[in-house]
Amino acid sequence: MIPRYSRPEMTEIWEPATKFRIWFEIEAHACDAMAELGVIPKENAAAVWKAQDVSFDVDRIDAIEAVTKHDVIAFLTHLAEIVGANEARFVHQGMTSSDVLDTTLNIQLCRAADILLADMDRLLAALKARALEHKDTVRIGRSHGIHAEPTTMGLTFARFYAEMDRNRNRLEKARWEVATGAISGAVGTFANIDPAVEEHVCAQLGLRPEPISTQVIPRDRHAMFFATLGVVASSIENIATEIRHMQRTEVLEAEEFFSAGQKGSSAMPHKRNPVLTENLTGLARLVRSAVVPALENVALWHERDISHSSVERGIGPDATIHLDFALTRLAGVVEKLVIYPETMLANMNKFRGLVMSQRVLLALTQAGVSREDSYRLVQRNAMKVWEEGKDFRTELLADAEVRAALSEDEINEKFDLGYHTKHVDTIFARVFGQPA
Repeated sequence: MIPRYSRPEMTEIWEPATKFRIWFEIEAHACDAMAELGVIPKENAAAVWKAQDVSFDVDRIDAIEAVTKHDVIAFLTHLAEIVGANEARFVHQGMTSSDVLDTTLNIQLCRAADILLADMDRLLAALKARALEHKDTVRIGRSHGIHAEPTTMGLTFARFYAEMDRNRNRLEKARWEVATGAISGAVGTFANIDPAVEEHVCAQLGLRPEPISTQVIPRDRHAMFFATLGVVASSIENIATEIRHMQRTEVLEAEEFFSAGQKGSSAMPHKRNPVLTENLTGLARLVRSAVVPALENVALWHERDISHSSVERGIGPDATIHLDFALTRLAGVVEKLVIYPETMLANMNKFRGLVMSQRVLLALTQAGVSREDSYRLVQRNAMKVWEEGKDFRTELLADAEVRAALSEDEINEKFDLGYHTKHVDTIFARVFGQPA
């Protein structure tokens, strides 16, 4: 994670000060629960909250850890310095470090997911607005990068909206997946701490008690979370790649907004490059790089080891911060995307009606010509367009075999653009849930 691709709200979740504040809340709520059970004196539990308004000294904790070689012990030592050694003697009673670390990580992931969900809401709103704006803006559809049949720019945006809406649903489920906490002690048996403490802490922090933990929360939960981030990143790249293609000079059906004073190249003053969507492609790769390590974290030795720990210290901040930045950037790109309907129409007509070949093929078969002969007749005339620059409709009208099956009016009717857009409203109603 580097500042260039970071936004403060997401970065703050992963700051040491935030982490230590969550550690404190877990410990303090646990003390409250133990006091209610009569395990520790209530005055000791109340004393822990004296640190509630204190800013924990990150440098001091780091200095203690340099000696203890243990981050949680370093924090607890510093907490005792604030609260008082005698008052803090019951802090962390019956708990193990993973109770604090794992519960904290899940809180951080839930907070990160909340930001990402808000980011996705902005992106979805932008995609919907552009879809409605260009519902009837005709453009050529492409398969294998080659002209296929007419579609609309609105359908392109609607397709991306539907994909991102699925991703939002996935992320909600992934957030639910990691919204668990564990305060179950060494190897997760609650031998030295009552399960009621876990229930209280989780309730206070907006989590569900982990049904069964070992010394750690099962990592299949986290694998699912990071895999979902990877899918979202791939969808971002999908949209970015389409925009990059549309901005190619030979296509130029749309382009990223180019602001006053912006420069496209240090060498060529004429350049207007798709730098934002190229950047999004790269950020998607970074987010996806977290997926395999998260999957490999699932298999731990016996009740726990810490092979997952160093991985999560990296992928937790990096994947969420990069995805937050990418979603926000993509929303801005879509909101300000410059679209050229005239160029779309010109591109579609570049090969002089060739994109209507399937309609002619079907008409011939419906007129009694075999499928094989119909394909041969249409392809024969289509190749003249590719190879000789001919006009497709003109060639069909001059083809005796075609005219034997189809009249001039029947051929001309096959070049009506409206035929290809007649079900756009139906598709929009499916995507957006109401007539558009």
